[in-house]
Amino acid sequence: MTEPHWTTYLAALLTPTIAVFGASIAYHQWRTAQNKLKLDLFERRLSIYEAARDYLASVLTSGKTSQEAELKFLSGTRGAKWLFDDAIVQYLDNVLWHKICELGCIQSELEGLPAGEERSRNVHASADIRKWMVEQTSVLDKKFSPYLSLRH
Repeated sequence: MTEPHWTTYLAALLTPTIAVFGASIAYHQWRTAQNKLKLDLFERRLSIYEAARDYLASVLTSGKTSQEAELKFLSGTRGAKWLFDDAIVQYLDNVLWHKICELGCIQSELEGLPAGEERSRNVHASADIRKWMVEQTSVLDKKFSPYLSLRH
């Protein structure tokens, strides 16, 4: 009985070795695809967060709302329902947007309104909403932080 030549052993080990390398490459490609998905999701979520934050910043710096800022808010937060849970969507659509509309209505009522009790009431209501919006900058961070934390 003769012993097999060393090339026979090498040939027998070659196929499993290639299979292990192929599986390793496939695993690394899968991990890269998963990380790319996380990055894409992060970027889309961040743009929605930035749209809300930018609106709040514009109101806090100018002291009033504008149609341009409102349109940027609406277009920037439009896809939130696909990327966040219902709590975030409700916050953006029902809480924050309603305050934005309320501020806009108060501002339009103030235009041309003579000095008096009604004007004072509207000015105070506008100031209350702006104070509320100051608080929302930290609320916004808390609500969005679970979705914008990068974890591996």
